[in-house]
Amino acid sequence: MRTCVGCKRRALIGELLRVVAVAGRVVVDERRRLPGRGAWLHPDPDCLAKAERRRAFPRALRATGALDAREVREHVGLTTPHHETGMLPGSRGIKEAGRPVMSQP
Repeated sequence: MRTCVGCKRRALIGELLRVVAVAGRVVVDERRRLPGRGAWLHPDPDCLAKAERRRAFPRALRATGALDAREVREHVGLTTPHHETGMLPGSRGIKEAGRPVMSQP
């Protein structure tokens, strides 16, 4: 059993991705063989967004400074343009602040 750094729920190792810090970026360790401290994450865009919002990767991986999680975003299906604009796929019309998006007829 491991704990997801995004949602903080415990799950079996087979249900989670192992990620490690390599040269200032977070990479997915698909074979679970890369050296160094690892962190565990559900392969779900929502868990990744929570982990990034909480700045969980540098803390869990004991890295100094910010880490680039672009490779993990691509792996779980988040595309960079959606992430940079603040709207995440699956947010279903809700802004980051939690207010509904108003649409014009």
